[in-house]
Amino acid sequence: RKQWQELKLELGDLLLQVVYHSRMAEEAGLFDFDAVATAISDKMVERHPHVFGEVTITDAEAQTRAWEDLKATERQTRSVEPVSALEGVPIGLPGLLRAMKLQKRAARSGFDWPDKLPVLDKIREEIDELEATLRSPDARSLQEDEFGDLLFTMVNFGRHSGFEPEQALQRAANKFERRFRALERVAAERGIVLEQSSIEQLEAIWQEVKAREQTA
Repeated sequence: RKQWQELKLELGDLLLQVVYHSRMAEEAGLFDFDAVATAISDKMVERHPHVFGEVTITDAEAQTRAWEDLKATERQTRSVEPVSALEGVPIGLPGLLRAMKLQKRAARSGFDWPDKLPVLDKIREEIDELEATLRSPDARSLQEDEFGDLLFTMVNFGRHSGFEPEQALQRAANKFERRFRALERVAAERGIVLEQSSIEQLEAIWQEVKAREQTA
C-alpha cells in the first residue's frame, strides 16, 4: 500500500525480535547476533553458486530447482537418519501456503498428477464426499475433514495451473468486498434495509452489480 513510514516501523518490530532472541541465545552461551548475520550470509553464498561461484543457471525455473536441490542436500547432511522429502516445511505457515509447499515437495519425489485434468476429477470426488457427510448431522468433525480435503485439492489444481492460491483467494476477497460495497450503495439508494430483506432480494441486487461491472 506504499505506507513507507509504517513499513519502517514494522521492519523495526521484526529487527527487535531478531536482536531479542539473539541476545537470549548469547546469554545462554549458544550464539550471538554476529553469528546470526554470518550464518545467513554464508547460506546465501552457498545457495547461489551461479552468483558467487562458477555454476551457470539458464533461467528462473532452473534456479528454483537448483535452490531446492541445495536445500534438500543441506537437510540430508544435518541428519544421520533418512530425511523425509517434506522435512523443513514449517507447520506454522498459513494453510494455503503450507499446502502448496507440501505438494511441491511431494511432486519432486514423483508423487503427483501428470496434469490438472485428473485434479479436476479429484475435486468433484471431494465435493461428493463432502456432500455425503451433510446427511449425517452428527458428523461435524468428518465434514471439516472433507472440507479441508477439498481445499487441499483446490490448492493442487492451482499449483498445476500456475496460480498462487493465496493471491487468487485475495483477488476473490477483494472482488467480493468491492461488489458488496456496491450492493450496499444500491440498497441505500432504494431505501432497502439489508437486514430486513430476503436473500432473493439481495441476490437480485448482487447480480445487477455484477452485470454493471461486466459492461463497464
